[in-house]
Amino acid sequence: MGTTGDTGLQHAFLLDGKGGAKQLDWTGVAAWTPADGVLWLNLDYQIDDAKEWIERHSGLDPVVRDALLDSDPRPRAAKHGDDLMLIVRGINQNEGSNPEDMVSVRSWIEPRRVITMRHRPSRSLKQIATETERGKGPNSAGELAVELVEKIVEHVVARVDQLNDEIASCEDEILTGTRSDLRARLADLRRRAIALRRFLAPQREALAKLAVISLPWLTDNHHQRVAELADRMTRTIEELDAARDRAAVTQEELSSRQSETTNQRLYVLSIITAVFLPLGFVCSLLGVNVGGVPLQHAEWAFWALIAMFGIGVAIQIYFFKKRGWIKKE
Repeated sequence: MGTTGDTGLQHAFLLDGKGGAKQLDWTGVAAWTPADGVLWLNLDYQIDDAKEWIERHSGLDPVVRDALLDSDPRPRAAKHGDDLMLIVRGINQNEGSNPEDMVSVRSWIEPRRVITMRHRPSRSLKQIATETERGKGPNSAGELAVELVEKIVEHVVARVDQLNDEIASCEDEILTGTRSDLRARLADLRRRAIALRRFLAPQREALAKLAVISLPWLTDNHHQRVAELADRMTRTIEELDAARDRAAVTQEELSSRQSETTNQRLYVLSIITAVFLPLGFVCSLLGVNVGGVPLQHAEWAFWALIAMFGIGVAIQIYFFKKRGWIKKE
């Protein structure tokens, strides 16, 4: 978008009111006046030139500036006269990053100027910038704010749907008996759901507040769209909570089935031990190295002992079945 990696000015668009825009550099930004049209600045606030512009030339109130530059801000919408401070969190779709490590997009919106700030790249801002370059972008500050929220919510919904699908896949694996590494996967899915909810809950409140904030540059249509987005965010959080609960229930079912399998195996081992314990005792007794063991030299004595063992095992098994310790199939 016409910028290099060593500048914090990711792009500066002078909107033409028809969906297109003219790109500006720092010189053009400095020469801009509200009479020229709506200016949209997108900044990486961690880079030196953007830091300097924010501190010296942005005209932002120090309190607002500090809130926008907070290291870990919570999503919120706050009215300041005819201006709006909007902080939202978007899914982190950067390569090698966790989607739940959400990107913070901080916005200061005036009737004729919009300043968006982020450090890590935001897919939502990039999409709007690309549409603007193609002549299909926002035509006003209000439209830009609403489109940003729409893109953010769209990606959040897609991510929550993906989590739901992954949890459903784990449920199917339990039913079909293929349970490799399910415990670790379910724990990871629960952790991801919790991480998402940390920011989505306050973001729902921020959107609900934005839907009722009265500003001259927000039309009734804008309010209706934001209200719908707030409702969609609420439903998404409910689905996220349900997904987290389903993951917990699936984990409990997995643990229950594993415990049941372990108990069955221990039960079989206990029966085997009970059967062979008296046999082992007799063998140990007859194997002592002292005189007086009866029938030491009788050829038939071994087979008689085997027969006695067989009769004893049969009596034990009959007794176990009678007591219900061995289940009849």
